[in-house]
Amino acid sequence: MSSSDKVRVYYLASGRLGIPVLDALRHDTRFELVGVGSQPDRPGGRKQRPVPTPIAAYAQAKELEVDKPASVNTAEFHDHLRKLGVDLLVVASFGQLLKAALLDLPRLGCLNVHASLLPRHRGASPINQAILDGDHITGISFMKMDIGLDTGPVYQKSVCAIEPTENAVDLEDKLGRLAAEGIGRVIVGIWDGTMAPEVQPEEGKTYAKKIRKGDGAADWFESADLLARKVRAYTPWPSVFAMLPTPKGLKRILITSAEPASCPPRMVPGTVLESEGKALSIACGDGALRILKLVPEGKNEMNISEFLRGNPVQSGIVLPACAFGDELNR
Repeated sequence: MSSSDKVRVYYLASGRLGIPVLDALRHDTRFELVGVGSQPDRPGGRKQRPVPTPIAAYAQAKELEVDKPASVNTAEFHDHLRKLGVDLLVVASFGQLLKAALLDLPRLGCLNVHASLLPRHRGASPINQAILDGDHITGISFMKMDIGLDTGPVYQKSVCAIEPTENAVDLEDKLGRLAAEGIGRVIVGIWDGTMAPEVQPEEGKTYAKKIRKGDGAADWFESADLLARKVRAYTPWPSVFAMLPTPKGLKRILITSAEPASCPPRMVPGTVLESEGKALSIACGDGALRILKLVPEGKNEMNISEFLRGNPVQSGIVLPACAFGDELNR
């Protein structure tokens, strides 16, 4: 592309994954970032005040104007893009489905930055699902969007390892950096026609469902390996949560760091095996879960030793099941 040409890019994103991509787009002199769009502010926190998405908050801090359409599939939003003369629409962790009329609007189409190695983990939560499934590698797929759910042909993939202790926040940040490294090369390849997308194979396709708050309820009949992966996958939300009986009453906790451990045979799942000093281990359907860090309700994160000093838990008791109805509405 000549020095006088610039690709006019409009960017739709919401999650943390998209922050490094935004920086890459706005600093690359080959592109003109003509607009940024994100999901509308949502009520959050104890006072349920409107909270912008991570992308919107970051962009606004950089003094960028952010559109917050309730739906991108309206004539009004489409007219807005036409007036901006958009060549390419780039989408990363946005949170709305794009219909055919919008997909066909930009001259160069719509490019999705998807946080998995497609066709594995199509859908809403690919980062979490990769950790849940115990994957050792994942990556970024730069995909030409179509009307399906992450079914479009792929321009390029970038691969990275999933480290054994990485949680969803760690992995999202790493994948965001990986996406930022590749986005410029892919856009230029689309612009000059040197990069053609390849149809996704049918073999190996899986789906990452939308995460619900109830998915975080600790089920001690599951294996310790799976529960430890859930702790990593569900950080920071919805977190794995459980109920602990203490001398001060039943305490609701969020488990933020844990590891699988060995367990004596024939122990009832949910039994407290060890609760002294620096350790709290709970029997599971297979093995035991050693809790390392947690967040007591209304408190900040703390090490297990700090929690046990003020909230001793009796060894040998069986933890109660989470009260799904009441707990999930709190």
